Amino acid sequence: MSTRRALSFGRMLPRLVVASGLLSLVLLIPVAKTEPEQKVDGRVVRQAAAALAAPDLSARIADLGEGFDGRVGISVRDLTEGWTTNFDGDTAYPQQSVSKLWVALAALDAVDRGRLALEDTVTIRPENLSVFHQPIRARVVSAGAYAATIRQLLAGAISQSDNTANDVLLSTVGGRAVVQAAVNARGLAGITASPSERDMQTETAGLEWRREYSFEHSFWNDRDKLPLEFRRVSLDEYLAHPPDAATPNGMVNALDRLHAGKLLGPRSTQLLLQLMFEAETGPSRLKAGLPPGWTLAHKTGTGQVLGPVATGFNDVGVITAPDGHAYAVAVMIAQTRTSIETRQDVMVAVARAIVAHHDRELASQAGT
Repeated sequence: MSTRRALSFGRMLPRLVVASGLLSLVLLIPVAKTEPEQKVDGRVVRQAAAALAAPDLSARIADLGEGFDGRVGISVRDLTEGWTTNFDGDTAYPQQSVSKLWVALAALDAVDRGRLALEDTVTIRPENLSVFHQPIRARVVSAGAYAATIRQLLAGAISQSDNTANDVLLSTVGGRAVVQAAVNARGLAGITASPSERDMQTETAGLEWRREYSFEHSFWNDRDKLPLEFRRVSLDEYLAHPPDAATPNGMVNALDRLHAGKLLGPRSTQLLLQLMFEAETGPSRLKAGLPPGWTLAHKTGTGQVLGPVATGFNDVGVITAPDGHAYAVAVMIAQTRTSIETRQDVMVAVARAIVAHHDRELASQAGT
């Protein structure tokens, strides 16, 4: 049974009449593990429990996923009660800049182990620059070189989604293999460490890296010269086998463990969550669906566009209610022809669904 069919079945669960029969049927649903230490049956019960603990939210998430014109994966985990509800949550999606979280994880792990210090400096020169969004480039270009601390690189990569800050940090920790090792050591199934932004973006476009792509519009100019069909084949290959793949369920599991302080030491955990809270990107995504008093610590990702096709449009994070109740959420769009506004709207709708569920739970508790 596919994840989508399993979700549809999950929406029918409240209508079943015999509790013992309900559990027997639930255990027949094949749900992939996202935490290696958990038994399969235990994982199935937790996922199915969402249909009982939050039938309204489960139904809304399924409706949003089924109604979206494109490939979307949605996962929500209640970090207090532990249940997860999802739509296509075990399918791999491109992360794009969401993958910067795992570079930060590896860097902060090195800090925790004493191999790096937050005030250590790394000199960035023009040849170290990346592509697309890189606010730090202005400082490098104006001075010919710029010495940034590890703390500054982390802030640039997470809060500003600076591609150069990420790529320099990736090189400093020892490369993609070291990042993947940090992910694997924590049992974060469904999470893949990404190549550098400049390598991944040039390959996705069907180009080979050139230093001038860090400046002006050289990247776009050369990309536009490529035959459209060649670009389409390159983009299709990226979507079919994303080198930065992650599952929405794997993502909320990782966010859950980060929030619980199980991935890093206390200071590093606090720093990473604070940088995510200070994120400047994606104000019209999940954040736009939250009322006053609610907070979001998150990371966005945005991929390349070819004609009407947009790729890798993501927002993942931890949403916290005014009473401290927290939810991990991941909305990942692999491919769609919809407008930016439509993509943002589905994220806003997910955030609002979480708020509505939480408010209903509070009202229900107040009435008992």
